[in-house]
Amino acid sequence: MDITVLGVGEGGKAIAQTCAASGCSVRLWADDATGVMDAVDHIEQQLGNNSLSEASGDSIDPKIEGTTGLEAAVAGSDIVIETATNDVGTLQRQFAAIEQHVEDDVVMLSSNPDQSITAASAGMRHPERGLGMQFVTNGPEPLVEVVVTEHATDQAIATIEQFVETLGATAIYVRDVPGLASTRLTLAIEVEAMWLVADGVASVTAVDTLLKERYNHPRGPLEQADRVGLETRQAEFEHLVETISDRYEPPPLLDALVEAGYTGQAAGEGFYSWDGDEPTGEGVEGPNFGEQDEAQK
Repeated sequence: MDITVLGVGEGGKAIAQTCAASGCSVRLWADDATGVMDAVDHIEQQLGNNSLSEASGDSIDPKIEGTTGLEAAVAGSDIVIETATNDVGTLQRQFAAIEQHVEDDVVMLSSNPDQSITAASAGMRHPERGLGMQFVTNGPEPLVEVVVTEHATDQAIATIEQFVETLGATAIYVRDVPGLASTRLTLAIEVEAMWLVADGVASVTAVDTLLKERYNHPRGPLEQADRVGLETRQAEFEHLVETISDRYEPPPLLDALVEAGYTGQAAGEGFYSWDGDEPTGEGVEGPNFGEQDEAQK
């Protein structure tokens, strides 16, 4: 398949790399020529170092090129993936501009889960081919969450099914609602984990150990929140409280940590204390169970 990825941020590079590694021809677009070329070089280097492909005996010959021309980027593509636009109005204009240069059956995707795909597609002649997607990367198997609007056609969905199959991933389909299913489930677990610590029910380590050992999470929810950034999680909780329900309301503990500058891994302190990429201890004091607490240490 011929895939166009718009944007050379971390998300755009990751999607372009995944597509190229799966045998797709990829065109990577941004309006900055240096940024595009640097991104292409980075992806080609990453693919060249891919030990999984070497172990399987399959050689990677990445078909990826960069361009700063929008028409050159999208012409002839089967799927266009927009990764750089965070504003619905801007995305609506971008989708309308792309539509002038592609065939009527080309599917256009947004990788930003916080946008209304229905609203962004409203300015197109064929709004039924505007969908959303999000790669879920924190699990044992690759997963793609596909946002389907009420106007999506069977043809558009079939194109996405073929695309996800090409990536060797599993697709799940969700309605066009704030947060998507994977984000809402992730944040629901994290906010409850934070309340357990804030209420003195269990320590940071105990909560994360429970999720890892009992439910096979690759990381505990509090460690994951630290890695993402507590200020980012704070903003995401606020968004879901405003758009969905106050059940996503975090404890005052989160606000206190962010206000103090203890925003997680990047700051060196959050729910954990950090030394580079690894947590070195708990950053938030847990309940004291006396001898039992000492024994757990």
